[in-house]
Amino acid sequence: MAAGQAASLGAETLLLEKMDRPGRKLRITGKGRCNLTNIAPIPEFISHFGHSGKFLRQAFARFFSSELVAFFEELGVHTLAERGGRIFPVEGQAQDVVSALVDWVDKRGVTLKTGSPVERLLIENRRVIGVEVSCPPGQVYRAEAVIIATGGASYPATGSSGDGYRFAQSAGHTIIPIRPALVPLETAGQVAARLQGLSLRNVTARVWVGPQPAPDAEGTGTLQPGTKQGEAFGEMLFTHFGLSGPIILSLSRQVVDALRLDQKVTISIDLKPALDECKLDARLLRDLDEHGKQQFRTLLKGLLPAKLIPVCIDLTGISPDKVAHQITAEERKRLRTWLKDFRLQVTGHRPFTQAIITAGGVDTREVDPRTMASRLVEGLYFAGEVLDVDADTGGYNLQAAFSTGWLAGRCAAL
Repeated sequence: MAAGQAASLGAETLLLEKMDRPGRKLRITGKGRCNLTNIAPIPEFISHFGHSGKFLRQAFARFFSSELVAFFEELGVHTLAERGGRIFPVEGQAQDVVSALVDWVDKRGVTLKTGSPVERLLIENRRVIGVEVSCPPGQVYRAEAVIIATGGASYPATGSSGDGYRFAQSAGHTIIPIRPALVPLETAGQVAARLQGLSLRNVTARVWVGPQPAPDAEGTGTLQPGTKQGEAFGEMLFTHFGLSGPIILSLSRQVVDALRLDQKVTISIDLKPALDECKLDARLLRDLDEHGKQQFRTLLKGLLPAKLIPVCIDLTGISPDKVAHQITAEERKRLRTWLKDFRLQVTGHRPFTQAIITAGGVDTREVDPRTMASRLVEGLYFAGEVLDVDADTGGYNLQAAFSTGWLAGRCAAL
């Protein structure tokens, strides 16, 4: 996006690609479908970026989701909006997006050189004068402006191995410590492994951070949450190592930051968020009354997915053979509490190789939000994930990449 916009304004533009072909990371976004953006208005859009959202306001004001959709329509990539306002290509192929962008920059006169990893920036008197690449060794390209659009450190096999942070540091920029974001979480005990492959829809997950007593053998049950750091409603997934899925990925930012501070973290799952405590208790009383001769394990079939029933039995301590009309008020309370507060202790997170994006990066206080230009080195610009901006899932991160790329490209060409 940056290269094509610069060339569109008449700048002689060279796009140096580290890998053997461009857009390898873009090809795998949105599970290969490429969630381009979201229909949310700018204020809501910005809220999904947390502390970094304010920095993007200028870029979004210049080039936002409607302009991005129109841009791809002109390139022949038609889009549609799906659940949650997410916008995808109609054909559902990220490759179509990559191909369209490659054709577009070619028609704009951009020179694309693949297999050309940049080794270092060339800077004189606080002004960028070009770059040196390592293939061929020692090759230097002189330039009046350089845009760093190298991505973050997630999925390093696609080429985004953190080179941009090194370049920015060499120019004197501060790097906010990077860490995996939108990343699956690891949990204690064997509960998640027992539930591996189970997907839950329409549940609420909450992150609790703070001092907690030591967990039991399963990593659940005795945990006492501290301070609530966030919650999300939607879909989640149990894995052999812990938790994943959209709402877990969205909450992972708070979890990763808390773990970095050696704080105890619990994920609490509300399996029945549509019912408050009173309504859920009334539902349980009705079920116990109507099915008084059923065994507890049979009664649970109307409340839970089959895979979750043995876990519920173990963690509530209610005998699976006990008939419904013999279940005591205290046991009903234990069941109700567990349904509203199914806890797992978080022990870690997956590495950068499994993180969708990178949190941290170039300190945005050192970048002009009106142009994406460095405040420290003349002629140096930044775009995309190399900046300290990251958001929830839903198309927000790609829109930020496209918007900052659009702005950096046009400003660098002036």
